[in-house]
Order: sequence, then C-alpha cells, then structure tokens
Amino acid sequence: MKHFATMVAAAAMTMQLASGALAEDVTLDILYAQPGFAKFHDPIAQAFMKEHPDIKIHFRAPAKDYDEGHLLMQRLAVTNQLPDMYFPGYHLLGELARTLAKRDQIIDLKPLLDAEPEEWKKENYSESMLQLGIVDGVKYGMAFNASLPILYVNETAVEKAGLDPKEIPGDWNELLERASKIHTADPKVTGIGYTIYDWPDDWLWQTILRQQGAQLVDPDTGKAGFDNEKGLEALKILRRIVTEGGETLLEFEQARQQFAAGQTAYFIDTPARLAQIIDLVGDRFALNTAKVPLNDEETGGLPTGGSAGIILTADAAKQKAAWEYLKFATGPQGQTIVVETTGYLPTNKLAQGPDYLAPFYEKEPRFATVASQMDLARPWEGYPKGSSVRIWRAQRDIISKVMRGDVTPEDGLASLVQTTNEMIK
Repeated sequence: MKHFATMVAAAAMTMQLASGALAEDVTLDILYAQPGFAKFHDPIAQAFMKEHPDIKIHFRAPAKDYDEGHLLMQRLAVTNQLPDMYFPGYHLLGELARTLAKRDQIIDLKPLLDAEPEEWKKENYSESMLQLGIVDGVKYGMAFNASLPILYVNETAVEKAGLDPKEIPGDWNELLERASKIHTADPKVTGIGYTIYDWPDDWLWQTILRQQGAQLVDPDTGKAGFDNEKGLEALKILRRIVTEGGETLLEFEQARQQFAAGQTAYFIDTPARLAQIIDLVGDRFALNTAKVPLNDEETGGLPTGGSAGIILTADAAKQKAAWEYLKFATGPQGQTIVVETTGYLPTNKLAQGPDYLAPFYEKEPRFATVASQMDLARPWEGYPKGSSVRIWRAQRDIISKVMRGDVTPEDGLASLVQTTNEMIK
C-alpha cells in the first residue's frame, strides 16, 4: 500500500508539473500595419521565440497602412476581437488609446516599467523616447520604430545638371531652385518628388508644416494650426514642386520606382524604405541621403513617424509575455534588426553602441542621416477629438487640387482651414 501511495503521489506530482508547464506556454496574437514591415517583425519574433521557447508569436494579416489599421482596430474594439498587442502610428495612438481606455481594453505600461531596474531603463531608453507613447499622462505605448523624413539624392542626375551633388540645400527655396535647374536641363528627369498627394497618412503634410514652425493644431484654440502665412507658404511650396520641379503626381510606389530608375533627382521619403531603395538602385546611379531642409531654423522641426507597441490583453500571463516581447522588440537586438532591414532610427540607446549598430553605420553612412536629425524631432500630432483618418483624406483631396493647379494656394488654404475646423468639431 505504501508503495502504491508513493506511485500515486508521484503520478499526481507529474501531472501537476505537466499542467504547470502547459499553463506557462503562451501564444501572443499580434497585429501591425503595412505588410512590407514583415521584413523586420518576422525576424524579431523568431529571435525572441528562440530566447523564450515558452512564448509563441502569432501575427494576424497586417493592415494595409496605419490609417487602415486604425479603422480596423476601432471595429475590433466594438466586437471585442482585439489582438493581444498592436503597433499604432504615433499620430493615431491618442485617439485609439482614448477609445480603448473607455472600454478597459488597453493597459497602462507604467507599472511594468516601474518594476524594472532604474539602471536598465537609463541604459536602454532616452527620456524623449519614453515620452513617446504617453496619452493624457498615461504610458500606453513603448516607442518601437521611429523615423524622420530624409532627402534621397540621385547624385548622378544632380551632377549632370552642373550642380555639386555633395552640396546640401539650406532651405526649400534652394532645394526647389536646384530641382528646377535639373528638370530644365533634362525635362525627362523630375527635379523633386514629394508624394504627399497620395500618401496614406498626414506625415508628409506635417513635414511641410513643421519644417517652417507651423503646427497641425493650434494648442490654444484647438483649430487648424496652419491658418496663417506659414500654412499658405506650405501650399505654395507644394505647387512649386510641380511647376518648377516637374513632379508628375504618380502613385507613391510608382514614384519610388521612378526614383530608383534614375528619373528623379531629389526624393523626400521615409527612411524605412532606405534598404529597399538601395537594393532597387543597385549601381544604376550614385545614391546618397541628406537632411530635409528647413525654412525656419529656429522653430522648425520634423514629425517623428513610426509606431508604438501597446498591450491590450486582460490575461495576466499574456500581459507578462507581451511585456517581455515589447522589451525585446524595443531592446538593442530588436532595434538592430529594424534598422538594418529598413533605415529607421533606433529607439534604443544601446542599439547605437559598438556591439550593435555602430559598425553598421560606419560601413553604411547613408543609414546614419536620420539619426543626425534627432534634434529636429517633433511629435507626429493627431487631432484631440479624433477623426484623424477622415480629416487627412479630406485634406489630401484639397492638397492634390492645389498641386495640380485646379485651385490656387490661397483658395486651397481657405478650403483646408474650413474643412479641417468643421471636421474637428
């Protein structure tokens, strides 16, 4: 009997250990935007699972872009079919977090951060990066990827027009003058490409505003922050891109292909496509990158694109696993993968060190351009009362008409301001 009792106890303990092990196995259901970003999401997940074999990562089919992902998340919130984690664009995080917080569908990351060693936080994250992801004083998101627009330069086309390809334009007037000379010298070459008219979100619109010190929203009135001379100048620049620079208003992926084919001299785009464009260009022409010029050196800046990781699951075990995944994805190993496969700015301090990206930047300085603009980083704003996606799509239609010459910049500004203020209400 004694022997039997021992066997039963041993069997019970084995079953308990087995069930405990199963209970520790967690699968995280994750959604992100932009299918092309699988090139870094997938290897990060694989590297993480290798270190954490008890946590499995499952990605849902990616949303087309940040705006489409935002609309999808709003629908999933209503039907209570949210993923365990999501990566919203910074400009939409506020609107989404407020929606989810009302339904208790998003968690505050501050207690998780506070539980980590202080020295670890200081080593890994700058205060500016920790500030990204805060909405109404609550830390909902961890900065996962970050970008500032950069100027792609076809040095071969610039040199053929008799200009010094290493000379960086000091402001937009100088950039447009150079673009005009290039396009005049060879009408088959577009002097400058700026695909704001087809861009899926308002990042390039905020770029042209921010570079001269204008804002999307007036913090005092809550209305359009570009109802002024700076807003008018922004639209005049956009029209000049067509009339002087020869922009042909292609769909933005076609415009990228045109640049890669050597038919555009200057191209303002996200650094997230830098590795892709380098591969597309090959040895077709001399490709370099440069800072985006500012019209206002004192108050001008550039909007910080990219996304933050948020945790939505209410399950305690999944929350713990999701936090481990966020730390890894925003840590030096995850950020090294992001930067080397794209051109994004690393959101982790250690990632820039000698054990990670420093040798890569030394070998490939074109990837370091975005980091050289860090002092120009400004928030990628959203509208305080929401509807950012709808507002941008209405604005984009008006901006396109200005660029095509269907309306004047003056009339376009009046229409933009009226439409924006009405939709903000």
